[in-house]
Amino acid sequence: MKTKIINYPDLIEARNRQKSDTIFLDASTAHLKEMEELGKGKKYYIHTYGCQANVRDEETMRGMLESVNFTKTEDPSEADVIIINTCAVRENAEDKVYGEIGNLKKYRRINKKLVLGICGCMVEQPEILQILQDKFPEVNLYFGTHEIDQLLDLIYETYNSDIRLISIKSKQGEVIENKLVKRNNEYKAFVNIIYGCNKFCTYCIVPYTRGKERSRKFNEIMDEVRELKKANYQEITFLGQNVNAYGKDLNEGYDFADILEEAAKMGIPRIRFTTSHPWDFSSKMIEIIAKYDNIMKCIHLPVQSGNDEVLKLMGRRYTREHYLNLVKEMREKIPGLSLSTDIIVGFPNETEEQFKDTLSLVDIVKYESAFTFIYSPRRGTPAAKIDDNVSYADKSRRFKELVKHLEVNIEKDAKSYVGGTYKVLVDGASKTDKDMLSGYTESNKLVHFKGDESLIGKIVNVKINESHTYSLLGELVNE
Repeated sequence: MKTKIINYPDLIEARNRQKSDTIFLDASTAHLKEMEELGKGKKYYIHTYGCQANVRDEETMRGMLESVNFTKTEDPSEADVIIINTCAVRENAEDKVYGEIGNLKKYRRINKKLVLGICGCMVEQPEILQILQDKFPEVNLYFGTHEIDQLLDLIYETYNSDIRLISIKSKQGEVIENKLVKRNNEYKAFVNIIYGCNKFCTYCIVPYTRGKERSRKFNEIMDEVRELKKANYQEITFLGQNVNAYGKDLNEGYDFADILEEAAKMGIPRIRFTTSHPWDFSSKMIEIIAKYDNIMKCIHLPVQSGNDEVLKLMGRRYTREHYLNLVKEMREKIPGLSLSTDIIVGFPNETEEQFKDTLSLVDIVKYESAFTFIYSPRRGTPAAKIDDNVSYADKSRRFKELVKHLEVNIEKDAKSYVGGTYKVLVDGASKTDKDMLSGYTESNKLVHFKGDESLIGKIVNVKINESHTYSLLGELVNE
C-alpha cells in the first residue's frame, strides 16, 4: 500500500511557542455531496482512551460522522469506519492501543474498503507513529489532534483510494467554534474552555501533542452553557489541560473565576472543572467556589511530588510550601472541600528521603482520592533523557507504600458518609450489578443503590448504609 503524507509530526516544531494572537476559526458544515452519499447505510465505531479531552474529541468526531449519515455501532465487525482515539500520557495506555489494533486489524483483511484510523496523542509522536506504521500495515489513516476538523475529507480520500493517509501537523493550534457535536451523555456535558498547555512539565508529552494554551472567547463559552441549561443538563464540567490559565492569551478581561461565576448564576445544578495547576490557582477562584452552592466543592489539584528538588526537576513551578499554603487556604475558605490529586512515584533518581517527603505531604493534606503512577518516560520529553538509578523494584515498593498512606484517609473519609443522606446524580446501571443503579455525590463519591431506571439522569437523595473505600452502598430516600 502506498503512503500519502500530508503532514508528519515534529516534536521540535511542536514545542514552538510564538507570541502570537489566538486564531479563531468557524467549523464548516458544508460537505461534499459525495461524502453525504458515502455515509448512507454505513456505520462507524470509535474506541477512546485517555482523558476527558479525548472524550470530547470523540463527541466532535461522532457529530461530524452522523452529519453525513453514518450511524454508530458498538460492534466493530459491522463498521465501515473504525477509529481508535489514543492517549499518550502513560505507557500502559499505549500498550492497550497496540493490543486493540491487533484485535481490529482482521476487519481490514475481510473488508478492503474499511477505513481503519488511529488518531489522538499517540500518533503526534514521530517514533511511535513509525512503530505503528511498521507493525500494523492494515491501518490506512493516521490523523492528529489538530486535524479532527478535517475528518470527513480524510475519510473520503482514504475510502476512495488504495493508500495509507497520514495527516499530523505539529503546530500551536487554533480555536474552532461551532463544531458538529454528538454528546455521549444527555445530562452530563463537557465544555472546553481552553486548549493546549504551556507548562512543559519535564515528564509530560501533552504540550507537544495538544499545542499552546489558547482560550475560547467568554461569550462563546457562555452561549454553550446556556444551551446546555436549556436542554436540562444536570452537570457540566469545564475542561482544559490547565483550566485556571483561562484568558491569559486573550485581552477580554475575563479569567477562570469569571467563567465559574457566570455559569453558576445560570443555575446549572452541578458545575465541575478539571484540571487545575497549583501555580495558577487564585484566591479569587477559591472565593467564587465557596460562594456558589452549585459549584461542586470537589477539586482535583495535582501535586506529583512532595519534595522541592523533585518538583523543580519536574518543572512544576511551585514548592511544597506553596502547595500546602494553597491547600490550607482552600480548606479554610471552602466548607466540605474534597481534594483529589495526581502523584508520580519513582521520578528519575528520586531518593528514599525525597519519596518520604511525598508520604508526609499525603499525611498532611489527607486527600479524599488520588491517581497514582509509577513514572513512565515519554519519548521526546526532557525527563526521558535522564539516566535513572532507581530500580523498578524500588519504584514498585514505593508505589505500594504510597497507596497504603493514601488509603488511610480515603477509607476514613468514605466511612464518614455512612448514616448520612446525600444528593446523587444517577448515571445508570451498575457495571458490576445490573440490578443496581450507580451515580456520584457532589463530592464525586461513587454510590450504588436499588432504584428504577426512570431515575437515570436525575439527582436523588440516597442514604449511605455501607462503605467499601472506593464506593458506597445506599438506599433511595423517598422525597
